[in-house]
Amino acid sequence: MTDMPPKPNFLSVDHISWTVPDLESAVEFYRDVIGAEELFRMGPLDAAEMPLDDDGRDWMATHVNVPGARLTLVMMKLTDNMNFQLVQYDKPDDIRQDLPRNCDRGGHHLGLKVDDVEKAIAYLEAHGCKAMEIIHIDAGPLAGKKNVYMTDPFGHSLEIVD
Repeated sequence: MTDMPPKPNFLSVDHISWTVPDLESAVEFYRDVIGAEELFRMGPLDAAEMPLDDDGRDWMATHVNVPGARLTLVMMKLTDNMNFQLVQYDKPDDIRQDLPRNCDRGGHHLGLKVDDVEKAIAYLEAHGCKAMEIIHIDAGPLAGKKNVYMTDPFGHSLEIVD
């Protein structure tokens, strides 16, 4: 039987990260429409311009598991307790553009709490988002609440909750 290493203290969420097809448009949307604040930018970081590790792998293969990658990232403060990183990859050449559905492995959404779901729908739709139907919760621990799933202008899933 092997001794397990001690459990670290998981203190908080540092950030979430989404890969986007057009970094500047995504930064503009999340800054100007949602109200995120840009904290810093890095890149472009190109594996072709970085040293190989001791095993001959490029930096991107070693650190982000994407050999030959070239990326640029922007870290944004989304709320007081959540940073939101947006990343654009320019390489490798075989980048997939399809997003997983909520039911697919790796499916995801960003849940944003608002004071008025209907007001948020009108505002976000005016800025290129698409809303599904509002979910009215009548029973259970969230009785009286409502939420709606939307897609942002880049196809990512948002859930707007009150």
